[in-house]
Amino acid sequence: MPALEYRLIKKEKHTGARLGEIKTPHGVIETPIFMPVGTLATVKSLSPEELKAMNAQIILSNTYHLWLRPGDDIVKEAGGLHQFMNWDRPILTDSGGFQVFSLSDSRKLTEEGAHFKSHLDGRKLFLSPEKAIEIENNLGADIIMSLDECPDFNHDYDYVKHSIDRTTRWAERGLKAHQRPDDQALFGILQGAGYKDLRLQHAKDMISLDFPGYSIGGLSVGESKDEMYQVLDYLTPVMPEHKPRYLMGVGSPDALIEGVIRGVDMFDCVLATRIARNGTCMTSQGRLVVKNAPYQRDFNPIDPNCSCYTCQNFSRAYVRHLFKADETFGLRLTSIHNLHFLLDLMAQVRQAIRDDNLLDFKEEFFEAYGLNTKNPKNF
Repeated sequence: MPALEYRLIKKEKHTGARLGEIKTPHGVIETPIFMPVGTLATVKSLSPEELKAMNAQIILSNTYHLWLRPGDDIVKEAGGLHQFMNWDRPILTDSGGFQVFSLSDSRKLTEEGAHFKSHLDGRKLFLSPEKAIEIENNLGADIIMSLDECPDFNHDYDYVKHSIDRTTRWAERGLKAHQRPDDQALFGILQGAGYKDLRLQHAKDMISLDFPGYSIGGLSVGESKDEMYQVLDYLTPVMPEHKPRYLMGVGSPDALIEGVIRGVDMFDCVLATRIARNGTCMTSQGRLVVKNAPYQRDFNPIDPNCSCYTCQNFSRAYVRHLFKADETFGLRLTSIHNLHFLLDLMAQVRQAIRDDNLLDFKEEFFEAYGLNTKNPKNF
C-alpha cells in the first residue's frame, strides 16, 4: 500500500470543486478539508478530545518549531508525533521553508540550503533539503513537505526565476533523502510568486517529479485575495487530477469557499485560533468581537446557529466576562467555536458539492456573512 491514496469521488457540475478522500496510515480524510494548526504539537489551548469532538480529521504541526523544541530526536524517541501528542488521526508537517522566509532579516540562502539564526536564542542554524526531510522522518507525520523558498509575491522576475529552479533542485534532493516513503507521503510545493509563466513552469517541473501530492505555496503572504484567486484560476487546471491539492496558509471563510470552487482540496491557517485569542469569533452572521461592550448583558450564544460546545453551553455575556477577567477559559471557548465553525463550514461545502449547488451556497453564505460576493473583503 502506498503512504497516501487519493480518490476523486465527484466534481461539482458548475465549478472546479472536487469531492474526494485521502487514505493515510492513520485514517481517511474527506476533502475538501480545513486542517487546524498545532504548531508545537498542540492546537493552542485545545485537547485532542475536543478536536475530535468537532471532527478535526487532520491537524498540522510545524517542522521548524519542533526541530528547535523539544527537538525531533526527542519526538522520535517518544514514538513519533502521534504518540507524543496522543493524536491517532492523520498529521501533516510543513518543511520549515515558510519560517525561513519569515526570518528574512537573519537568513542567507545558498544552493546547499538556508543559513539563519534561531528566533529563540540567536544561535546559527542550517536547514538543507536533506535536513528538513530527516527532521520530518523523525517526527513521523503522515504527510510531509519538501523544503522550498517562499519568495515575496511581488519579488522581481529574475530572482523568482532563480528561486523556483533552486526549489526544484531542492525537491529532487529531498526525494532522494526520504527514508520513509511507505508510510509518509512527501508533497512537492509549487512556487512562482505572481508570475503566471513562472508558476506554470514550476508546476510542470515539479509534476514531472511525480510527488504523491502538491502544495501551492507563496500565497496568502501579502497579496490581495483577487491576486491569489487569479493564480489559482490558471494553476489548479494544470495540476494532476488524481492527486491532492493543498493551498498553504489560507483559512478565512471566503477564501476557503473560493479555493474549493477553484479545485483545492486541503487548507490550513492559524487565523481561526489567533483571532479567537483576541475575542473575535466567526459566526453565520459575520464577525463578532465578543469582548465589546454591547455583549455585556447579551445572554445569547455566540452563534445561535452553531452546535459547538461553546454555543451549546455558554452566553456571549459569560465569554466576555472571561476575557475581561483574563481567564484562559474564555480564549479556549472562542478557539473551540472558531475551529468548529470552519470545520462545519467545510462539511457544508462538501454537501454542496454532492448536491451540485456550491455557487448557490456561496451566495447565501456570503450574504449572511456580510461579504460582497463580487469583491470579498478580507476577514
